[in-house]
Amino acid sequence: MSDISTARLVHGSPLGNLLIEANPAGVTRVAFTDMPPTEPIGENHTAREHLEAAADQIDEYLTGERQQFCVAMDLTGMSEFDREVLRTLAATTGYGRTTTYGALTRQLGRTPADARKVGGALARNRLLILLPCHRVLGADGALTGYAGGLPAKRALLDLESADLLLPLG
Repeated sequence: MSDISTARLVHGSPLGNLLIEANPAGVTRVAFTDMPPTEPIGENHTAREHLEAAADQIDEYLTGERQQFCVAMDLTGMSEFDREVLRTLAATTGYGRTTTYGALTRQLGRTPADARKVGGALARNRLLILLPCHRVLGADGALTGYAGGLPAKRALLDLESADLLLPLG
């Protein structure tokens, strides 16, 4: 981390350790990692506040206390298409709901041929959990790719399921 305006930490969670990075504009990354938990690193006070807010809100979400995130997120560095896909997903597929690649493609006003492009945008999601790509399923309802792995995707969907609320810890 060479930019003094950025901050990072590795946060332990019941699903595994999460690398969280932020800058003064908001959280820039949430990703699963094999690195051990760390304290926040970085001198920028605002970036560190975004890290801590993200970690706290993710913890609340994983214990069933939170259904929506209100932490600032910085989507700069993503293509406009990727931002559009992720914003549409977040706006239309709330807690406890799922969608498919095809349905999300239609919501974006795209043709069925663009479903792979939509899938690519979801695969590039740098803000796992905060931007809920785990809520996107295959056309037949099957679990398909997730950067955190299919067991994490299943656990997130189970957490949000109205009829199955299992503790993660």
